[in-house]
This record gives sequence, C-alpha cells and structure tokens, in this order.
Amino acid sequence: MAAAVPSIACIGVIGKHDNPLHISLFPPHSSTPGAYLEFSFLLNSSLDIFDLRRRDKNRVDQDLGLLHAIDERLSVWGWETGTGTRFTIVLDVWGREGIEGGRGVGETELRGAFRALQTAYIRLLQNPFYVPDEHTPMAAREGRGKGSQITSRKFIEEVERIGMLAEYTIYVDEDVQKDDNYVQQSLV
Repeated sequence: MAAAVPSIACIGVIGKHDNPLHISLFPPHSSTPGAYLEFSFLLNSSLDIFDLRRRDKNRVDQDLGLLHAIDERLSVWGWETGTGTRFTIVLDVWGREGIEGGRGVGETELRGAFRALQTAYIRLLQNPFYVPDEHTPMAAREGRGKGSQITSRKFIEEVERIGMLAEYTIYVDEDVQKDDNYVQQSLV
C-alpha cells in the first residue's frame, strides 16, 4: 500500500525587520505558475503568529511548532533564533507525488530540518563578506544595502539540500497495517 510521503514545499528565512531574506520552493510547487507569490503571502501571514508566540513568557524553546494549517495539504511551521531571524517551513502532507491522504507530522519531527537551517545561517553569518545589516529594508532604502535577498551561493545550495533531503519515509508492514505503530520517520 503506497502512502503519501510528506515533504517540504517551501523554506523561508525572514529577517528581524519582517523582511524576506530567502525563499526556496520545492517540487511540485517550484514549477507552478504564481507559486512564488503564493508562498510569499503564506510566509507573510505567519509573521503575526510569530509576534504572538514571541509575547509568550513561558516559551523556552526556539521551535514554535505548527504556526497554522493552510488547508488539508499545507501547513506552516516556525523557528525563531535569539536574534529575531525566523525560519519557516511549509510542509506538504501530500508529498512530491501529490497523493491525497498523507499522514500528519508531529511537533518535533521538523526540528532536524530547522537545526540544519540555523546551522547554515550561522555559517553564512561567519562569512566575513556577508554583512547582515546590508539586508535590511532601511539599508536598501538609503542605497547602502545589497537588497533584501540573501545571494550567497553556498547558503542557497544548503537550503535547497535541506529541502530536498528532509523527507519522511513511511514503511508499511503488511502484517500491521491497521496498527498505528507501523509508521517510522527518518529525517535525513
């Protein structure tokens, strides 16, 4: 029995000034006309939820979990660094094949992908030629910035690698199809 394999549809990096620093789309959404604009709106709509969660005094973790479910297929998950940079992952539970009826994803299953994103961002910040203040809306408006998008080839390749490898493999054993314990996740 083939089941839908949840996959990452979009990864977004949002700066502390609510400016999008990077957006990557993954198949099958990367080839859809207008998808970049649609996912930009989805990421922008998650900013209010980030602000609400930031006010929670009991929050001790960077992992904000599920921010909101868009529909039965897409959901937005969030992670916020100590400096206010936010990472978002839009998860497609129908997977790359678009098979309806995929399984849900638990709160902690995307932590590996978020940690890998944070590590890639930290490596970007360690680059002496990358100046984060050049990627703010104020710097771009004053003409001293390089625009709001991250253009580092190594960072973009790492984000794309994370998005393509962070899949959930579901193994179904014929003897225990009705048992919920047959699901095994692996985040690469």
